[in-house]
Amino acid sequence: MIQAPDLPLWATILVSLLLVAGALVTLVGTLGLLRLKNFYDRVHAPTLGPTLGALLILAGSTICFSVLQSRPVVHEILIGLFVTLTTPVTLILLARAAIYRDRSEGILPVPPDVVSRTAETRVDGDG
Repeated sequence: MIQAPDLPLWATILVSLLLVAGALVTLVGTLGLLRLKNFYDRVHAPTLGPTLGALLILAGSTICFSVLQSRPVVHEILIGLFVTLTTPVTLILLARAAIYRDRSEGILPVPPDVVSRTAETRVDGDG
């Protein structure tokens, strides 16, 4: 059963704009995987772009189903909340694991260890 023809024109335009914008933002974010050189640069593109893209798509879905059912639909809000909360945590865990691996293997360039540099300056008497 297709309910899309029952949408008013204003809702159809708004939903389609949000879906297209979300798809384009997600595409730009995923293209960062191809364009950026190393892991530390690459890890940001698929976390920031697709998160915003998913939120735009979820906003379009919320509007569509809220208009069709004549009541607010909150399932998409919960999905958006989970995506927004879990994506930064995943980014941090991946980055920390990569930094630990690269430091233990001696691979350069690794982002500097701020704690070690602070401890060294205190021992030297500069800090």
